[in-house]
Amino acid sequence: MIDIGSAIPATLARLKKLPVGNSLELLTYKRDRGLRIGRTGDNAFRVREFGFRTEVFEVDLESMKKLLKTLLKREFPRSNKVRVQESGS
Repeated sequence: MIDIGSAIPATLARLKKLPVGNSLELLTYKRDRGLRIGRTGDNAFRVREFGFRTEVFEVDLESMKKLLKTLLKREFPRSNKVRVQESGS
């Protein structure tokens, strides 16, 4: 579990090291809402939002920061901590 204030920089750092085909999950404490970010190419990511809304985004690493900021506000409105899990292909 990481602090919500450091979630974006920590996530971006982990995404840079993430191998193609693997994914990173950001979940609430109860694990009922969150984001699943999968690496699909060298600089391509698929972000799946589940919780209040269910959407899928295709972004590159440069636009990931802005998208994460928007999605974290929407999916984690009152959370102080974020659960981070990495899963293989």
